[in-house]
Amino acid sequence: MDRSWKWVPGFGAVLLTLLSHMTSALEVPLDPKVLEGLPQPPTITLQSPKDYIFDPRENIVIHCEAKGKPHPSFSWTRNGTHFDVEKDSKVLMKPGSGTLVIDISGEKAEAYEGTYQCTAHNEHGTAVSNSIVIRQSRSPLWSKETNEAIVVQMGVSLVLYCRPPAGLPPPVIFWMDNNFQRLQLDKRVSQALNGDLYFSNVLPEDTRSDYICYARFPHTQTIQQKQPISVTVLNNSPEGERRPEFMTPLGATSTKMVLRGETLELECIAEGLPTPEISWQKDGGELPSTRTSFYNFKRTLKVSEVNEADGGDYRCTATNNLGTAHHIIKVTVKAAPFWVSAPRNLVLAPNETGILTCRVNGEPKPKISWFVNGVPLENAPEDHSRKVDDDTVILSNVQSGSSAVYQCNASNEFGYLMANAFVNVLAEPPRVLTPPNRVYQVITNNPALLHCASFGSPIPTITWFKDSQTSIKNGDPYVIHENGTLEIHVAQPLNSGKFTCIATNILGIKENHVFLEVKEPTRILKQPEYKVVQRGMSAVFECKVKHDPTLIPTMTWLKDNTEVSKDDRFQVDVDSLTIRDVEDEDEGTYTCVMNTTLDQDSASAMLTVVEATPTPAIVYEKPDPPSDLELTDQTGRSVQLTWTPGDEHNSPTEKFLIQYEDLLHQPGVWINLTDVSVPSTTAQLKLSPYVYYSFRVLAVNRVGYSQPSQPSSQYRTSPAAPDDNPSDVRGEGSEPGNLVISWMPLTGFQANGPDLEYRVQWRQKDVDDDWSSKNVANVSQFVVTGTPTYVSYEIKVQAFNDYGSAPEPETVFGFSGEDLPLSAPEIVQVMVHNSTLAEVHWEPVDFPSVRGKLQGYKVYYRREHSLQDTEEASDQNEQVLTFSGNRSEGRLPGLQPYSLYNLTIRVLNSKGEGPPSPSKKFETPEGVPGPPSFLNVVHPSLDSLTLEWGPPMNNNGRLAGYTLKYHPVNTTKELGPVKIMSFPANETTFTLGNLNSSMLYKFYLSAKTIKGSGPIITGEAFTVMDTTPPVGPAFGKVNTSMSEDGAVISWDYFGHHKNVYVEYIVENSKDDWKKELVNGSHWHMIKGLKPGTSYKVRVVARDPSDPTVHSTDEVLVAVPAVPSRQVDIATQGWFIGLMCAIALLILVLLIVCFIKRNKGGKYPVKEKEDAHQDPEIQPMKEDDGTFGEYSDTEDHKPLKGSRTPSNGTVRRDESDDSLVDYGEGGDGQFNEDGSFIGQYSGKKEKDTHEGNESSEAPSPVNAMNSFV
Repeated sequence: MDRSWKWVPGFGAVLLTLLSHMTSALEVPLDPKVLEGLPQPPTITLQSPKDYIFDPRENIVIHCEAKGKPHPSFSWTRNGTHFDVEKDSKVLMKPGSGTLVIDISGEKAEAYEGTYQCTAHNEHGTAVSNSIVIRQSRSPLWSKETNEAIVVQMGVSLVLYCRPPAGLPPPVIFWMDNNFQRLQLDKRVSQALNGDLYFSNVLPEDTRSDYICYARFPHTQTIQQKQPISVTVLNNSPEGERRPEFMTPLGATSTKMVLRGETLELECIAEGLPTPEISWQKDGGELPSTRTSFYNFKRTLKVSEVNEADGGDYRCTATNNLGTAHHIIKVTVKAAPFWVSAPRNLVLAPNETGILTCRVNGEPKPKISWFVNGVPLENAPEDHSRKVDDDTVILSNVQSGSSAVYQCNASNEFGYLMANAFVNVLAEPPRVLTPPNRVYQVITNNPALLHCASFGSPIPTITWFKDSQTSIKNGDPYVIHENGTLEIHVAQPLNSGKFTCIATNILGIKENHVFLEVKEPTRILKQPEYKVVQRGMSAVFECKVKHDPTLIPTMTWLKDNTEVSKDDRFQVDVDSLTIRDVEDEDEGTYTCVMNTTLDQDSASAMLTVVEATPTPAIVYEKPDPPSDLELTDQTGRSVQLTWTPGDEHNSPTEKFLIQYEDLLHQPGVWINLTDVSVPSTTAQLKLSPYVYYSFRVLAVNRVGYSQPSQPSSQYRTSPAAPDDNPSDVRGEGSEPGNLVISWMPLTGFQANGPDLEYRVQWRQKDVDDDWSSKNVANVSQFVVTGTPTYVSYEIKVQAFNDYGSAPEPETVFGFSGEDLPLSAPEIVQVMVHNSTLAEVHWEPVDFPSVRGKLQGYKVYYRREHSLQDTEEASDQNEQVLTFSGNRSEGRLPGLQPYSLYNLTIRVLNSKGEGPPSPSKKFETPEGVPGPPSFLNVVHPSLDSLTLEWGPPMNNNGRLAGYTLKYHPVNTTKELGPVKIMSFPANETTFTLGNLNSSMLYKFYLSAKTIKGSGPIITGEAFTVMDTTPPVGPAFGKVNTSMSEDGAVISWDYFGHHKNVYVEYIVENSKDDWKKELVNGSHWHMIKGLKPGTSYKVRVVARDPSDPTVHSTDEVLVAVPAVPSRQVDIATQGWFIGLMCAIALLILVLLIVCFIKRNKGGKYPVKEKEDAHQDPEIQPMKEDDGTFGEYSDTEDHKPLKGSRTPSNGTVRRDESDDSLVDYGEGGDGQFNEDGSFIGQYSGKKEKDTHEGNESSEAPSPVNAMNSFV
C-alpha cells in the first residue's frame, strides 16, 4: 500500500491519529487450506481489452473471470442497460465464469456491437470490469474511379495519391506493379505515412502504366487494389536544377499532438534537383538517442515511448547543392490517465483503519470518481466510518460485515482507468502456511532464507527463536523481512540448528519449527593441469575434490562442454580421468564438474596432442586480468562481487586480490581489500557507509600479479552514523592550568556520513561533577583552560554526523598541565663500594610537591680534586645520572679513584627539575694507577739500551714504583726469556746492559700503587749491529729443481739479517728484478713461471739499519715447454673409479638376468627359442654390444631388429612377466639364420593388436623392450 498521501486541511489531525493504526495491504492466500471457509469479496482476474475488434467470421468471446468466497455470480450490461443473457439463444455464458461466447454465424454481426461491462457479485461485495467496446472489423472496397494518365517533364516533382478506404483497423499500404513486385523506394521515390507515393524529381525510367496502390486489412487478411495509374516522363523540355521545397508538410510550420507512451511519427518529404538530403534536430534540446529511429531514408522520424520531455519544436532540413529548406513541427504531448499508485486490496480486522489511494496522472488532469460495489459513492448508503478526499478513501474503525469492493475511475478526454480494490473485514487467528519441520540446506557463506508464511487478521507479528531459546533480533547477521522470512546474509556452520517462528495477533498465537543445515562448500583442491601428450600415449587429469560428507557428490567430465564419450579409452575414477592411446581428436578442453544437491565446482585444463617428439618448453607468464565484474546481493553494508578469471598462461592462479577505490574520499587511490583463494570467483565484501566504491580484481600466480581488471560499476553505500570513535585519545597539559585533549581523527572513509564532528567531554576524576562538553569539527585536539595543576581527568571523545552518533566511547584518563616541582630530596647519603663505584641514597619527595608526573631523580656529581692534590680541579665537568621512576637510590659508576666528589639531587617531572638537595661530599679510595705516560728507548749501543718513561697521567693513589719486563726476539720471531725489574716511584730512566748486538728487544712497563699494578705500556728497539766483518759468507750453496707447480729454490744462510728475499728475472731481460720475501725459511717455490723460458734467480739478505746487501750467485733455471713427466691414465684415480663402477654395473646386470632365467623354470634361452620360435627377436651379435642372453636394463630401447607396439609405448606392468608364461608349442618356424618367426601363440597375437589391454601375458618382444 502506498503510505504517502496529499495533506488536506481538516484531515490532518485525523491522519495523524490513523497513522498508528493503519494496516498494510494483505492478499488472501490461494492455499486451499487457508481459503476453506475464509470469506473474500470478488476480484476480477481476467477481462477482455477495452477496445475489442472482432472478425465477423468467428464467434465473439468477451472474457470476464473473477475469484471470491463464496464464488461470485456474473451479470452484464450493454450500452448502459442490463443485458439479459438467457433471453438470447446466440449468447452463452460459460459455467462458473462470466465469459460470454456470442455465435454470430447466420446473424448480422453489427447487432452485437456496443459497450459491454461485466459485474461479479457475492455477499461481500461487487467487482466491475472495464467498459469493453465491441466493434466489427471492416475492409471496404475501393470506390470506383478513373485515373487519367499523367504526363510530366523530366526533373519535376510528382505525387501519386493512394486515398485508401477507411477500414477497422486501418489498412497497411504498399505500392506494386501488375506482376505483384514491390516498387523500389529510395531517396528520390518515397512512400508517405498516409500511403501516397512521392517523387522528389522524376526520371525517364519512372515511365510505366502500372503504379498500383494496395491496402491490406489485418483482421480479415484481405487486400484491396486501386486502379493502376499511368505515368509518362518526357525529355523534350527537362526541368533544370532547383533548391529544395517541402512537398509535405506544407508551409513553414505545422503541429502534431501525441499521447504519452505512444510512438511519435514525424515526416518531411521534399522535392528538388538534385534530390535533397533530409536531416532532423530538436530546437533547444537533443533527440533521445535510445528511443529515436529514422525510416524511409530519414524522411520519417520516430520517437518511441513518448514522455512529456519530448514535446517541443522539431526541425527538418532539406539540403542539396543549391540551398536548404526548413520546416518546424510543433509537437504537443498529452496523456491519457496513467497510474502512479493503483488502489490495493485491504484485509482489515474489526476496529482497524485502512486507506485506499488512487494516484493517477494525465494531461489534462484526470477526474477521479469513486464507486462502492459498482455504485457511485454519492449514491451509496451513507457510511460515517468512510471519508473521501479526492484520490483517498479513509475507512476508520471498520466493523464485521462491512466488507465491500471499491472502484476508482480516472478519466480525461483521451481515456480512462478503472481499478477494483476490496476491503475485507476479517477476524482470523494466525495460521502458519509454511510446512512444519521443513529442513533448509545451504552452503557456507551463502544466504539462507527460512520462510514463515502466515495469514491472520489482524496481520500477525512474526518473531523468531534459535534452538527454542535465543530470541532473534533484526540486525546482522539476521534480517526479518515483512513477510516473516528470516534471512541470514552469510550462513555459517554455527547458524545450523532449530529455528522457531511464532505468529501472533490479538486472536491467538501459532508457532512452527524449521531446521537449517549449513554445509561445507564443494571445492576442487587439485585442479587438472595443462597436458601436452604424444599421440598414442596416455593422459591423466587429476581433480581432487573436498565436499560436505553429508552430501552425495557426482563427478562429471566434459570435453569442450560435452560429456566425454563412453569410449573404453576413457576411464573415469573417483578423482581422475585417464585417456589411453591418445588420438588427435582427443585434443580440447577437459572440465571436471563436481555436483552436489546444493552446489557445484568445476575446473578445466587443455589437452594438446603432439607427434612423438620431445615436448616443447612450456612458457609461464603472468595471468591475464579477470573480466566481467558484477555486483550482486547489494545491501547497505555488503555486496557480492563475481568475476571471470583470465588465461593462466600455464601457471595456475594461486589467489585473487580485490582492491577498491573510494571515489568520494580518495579518488585515484586503489586500496587492497581482501584476498580470495582459488578456485572461488566470488567474494562477499563488507562495506562501510557513505563510500562511493569501485572494485577491481588482480590474479596472482607464481610469475606475479596480473594487470588489474577493468573497474566494476560504481556502488554507493548510504550514509550512517559512525561505527567508531576516534582512537589514541589522550589528555595532557601543555602548561600549568590547561588540559590538551587530543585524538586521532577519523578518516573520511570512517566518517560514514557528511558533517563529521566530535563531542569532547571531560570532568575531574573522583569529584562529583557533571561532564563538561564541547562539539568541534575538523580538528584533532581541544584545549581546556583554567584547570588545577596536574590533576586527573576523565575524558571521552565521541564521533557523530548528520545520521547519528558512534557508540558510547571508552573513558580515558589524563592529567592537566604540570609545573616545576617544589621540593628537593632530603637525607642524602653515599656508600662508596670501591675506588670507581659509589651508591647514593635519598629520601623521596612527597607526591603533591612533584606537581606533575614523576619522571625520576637526577644526580649531579663533580670531581673536586685528587686527594693527593688539594687544589680544586677546575677542568672537571659536572656529570649527570638520571634514575627513572620513584627511586630512592642509585649507583654512580666510573668514578676516579682517590678523589673528592660533590653531589646534589633534583626531582624531575615532565615540566622540568625541582630545586637541588643540599650538596653531599664523599671520597673514593685508592686504585691501581694508569699506564706510564710514555716509554722511550734512547742511546742504543752494541750491548745496551737506555729507557726513559713518564709517570702516569692518573696516579689514582700514592705511587709506589714501576715494574719493567723485557725479552729478546730473534729473526724467527721466537721469544727469549723474560726478565723483570722494579724501580722506585721517583726513578724514570734506566740503562740495560749486557745485551746482544743486532738484537730486537721488547719492553713492558707498568706503574703500581698499594692496590697493585696498572695497565702496561710497551716498546721495542734494536741494539747496534756488530760492524766486525763476518768470519765467512752469509749464504751457502743454492740448489734448484722443477716441480709441476713451479721452480723450487733452496739455500743455506748463516747471517743475522732480518729480511731475506728470493729475486728472479727473465734471462737477458732489462726489467726490474721481482722479489718474494722468505724470512725464516731456507727454501721457496716460485710459481707462475712461463713454460719454455729461462730465468736468473738469486737470494738476497737486507737490513734497514745496515746498508750492506748480502746476495748469492745468480743461478739459471729453465722452465720446460711441456710437463716434465707424462701422466699414466691407468694410475689416475678418476679412471680407476670409472672402471670399478662399470664392473659393478655389469655384475648387477648379470645377476638380474640370472634371476629372470630362474623365474622361467631355469631353461636356457636357446631352449626357449627352440620352443617358441619367435621371428621378432633376431640373434644378438657381439658387435652390437649386447649379451648372448636376454638383458634387463631399464632404458626402454628395443632390441636390434625387434618391433614395438603400434602405439609406440611399452607398459611397465608387462615388463615383469617371465618367458615361461608364454604358450608352449605353436606353429612358429625358423628363418634361415636360425631365429624363430611367428608369435608365441595365437592368443597373444590378438592381444597385441588390441593395444595390450588384455590381462594375458604380454608378447616376448614387449617383455624384452621393457628390459633393454
